[in-house]
Amino acid sequence: MKNISQVTQKTFGSLPEKIIQFGEGNFLRAFADYITDTANAAGKFNGSIVLCQPIERGMCDAINAQNGIYTLLMRGVENGEVVEKYKTLTSVSRCVNPYADYEQYIAVARNEELKVVISNTTEAGIAYREGDLLTDTPPVSYPAKLAAFLYERYKTFNGAADKGLLILPVELIENNGTFLKKYILQYVADWGISEGFSEWINTSCHIANTLVDRIVTGYPHADAQQICEKLGYEDNLLDTCEPFLFWAIEADEKWAEVFPITDLGLDVVFVPDITAYKTRKVRILNGSHTLSVLAAYLAGHDIVLEMMNDEVFSSLIKNALREEIIPFIPLPEQEKADFAASVLERFGNPFIKHRLLDISLNSVSKYKARCLPSVIDYTAENHRAPKALAFGLAALIRFYKGEFEDGKYFGTRNGEKYEIRDDEAVLKFMCDAWKTPQTVKAVLSNTVFWGRNLTQLEGFTEAVENDLASIERFGVRAALERL
Repeated sequence: MKNISQVTQKTFGSLPEKIIQFGEGNFLRAFADYITDTANAAGKFNGSIVLCQPIERGMCDAINAQNGIYTLLMRGVENGEVVEKYKTLTSVSRCVNPYADYEQYIAVARNEELKVVISNTTEAGIAYREGDLLTDTPPVSYPAKLAAFLYERYKTFNGAADKGLLILPVELIENNGTFLKKYILQYVADWGISEGFSEWINTSCHIANTLVDRIVTGYPHADAQQICEKLGYEDNLLDTCEPFLFWAIEADEKWAEVFPITDLGLDVVFVPDITAYKTRKVRILNGSHTLSVLAAYLAGHDIVLEMMNDEVFSSLIKNALREEIIPFIPLPEQEKADFAASVLERFGNPFIKHRLLDISLNSVSKYKARCLPSVIDYTAENHRAPKALAFGLAALIRFYKGEFEDGKYFGTRNGEKYEIRDDEAVLKFMCDAWKTPQTVKAVLSNTVFWGRNLTQLEGFTEAVENDLASIERFGVRAALERL
């Protein structure tokens, strides 16, 4: 079977190189590169992408071996229908490895056509590393690499304002752009570079906070051969993801003209403040997971898809969204409803086997971040406890009922042990709380967990106590049916 690069014309890879992308992995290739390819196909962007391998070992050789061409398979549920959509992406021009050829990397900074920087260097990538120098080829940390890159561009064009770049980090940390800019400027100060360079970064470039959302499942090892036979070619860079996509970029509209990706039929927005979209994602998507998965696991389910195929649990999530979560998010009603509908479809994606035990990691801090704000808003307005969110916390407390064994903490489901994974202090507290007659009050009054005493929320303690008693007496599923 021939390789994809032997049978596919590289439609967009020879366009001017307008993007440098730090990160050549599955996520960006299924997300930013797909969006860019779509913009090129629509005649909106007219630019290609130079990938940069951000660490010493990576995929640069494999990408260049296929001339940057690969297939993206988007599969899942869309508008109530199971879909599988294939798209050949050709907007990658090449991949550079600064560890093997630093000059090839830094030369990209001198390209006057360059407009955009995109990065996904993992959550640990946006960090300050003491000792990185401008003379290193390359510096170790991503912020230092980018600082050196930007300085080369600043020098090449004598600080020309129109040679500034739109910089889009998509690493999954809060305020990713703010922190990236902070560390870049810290290196500028460390290296004793002129104030003119800092001013150019501040006024001519824009380092945006961003929010991304797409589940990327990567190379489909289990069925890659079958997929390639269907396609009629070999593709060692085959990438898979769900159909859903969302990208919020905190930037003025003028930057949307630099990177025109908002009118493509994709859910991409440039907005002055992405806070409301963060709230939407955390409360609707993440909150739905957190309020339901522990209960579903205790009821005998193992993956999200099984949970969603159980009417009792899908109803729990739908009721929580409709009555307890969506009303308190500051966005237009239709926008919230559409996002909630997409979340339910995503949870029911038959191609993703998302294990409930994996989602259970650090559930106490997750409940605080994802569910508690909705609990507080609901009780303040309605003067009673939210039923679904209270049940979710009762299930969490029951899930954390366990014992230590050989340094690990285990609960029991249907006579079989499962490991409960959280900070040691959390596990020890939960173990001790279950040895007291006032388990719920002990947990809810732990201000270290929640940042406040939850027993002071109107009706909340009683609701959680009643739900936990019902779970203990009847089991999770029967207790939920009685809710």
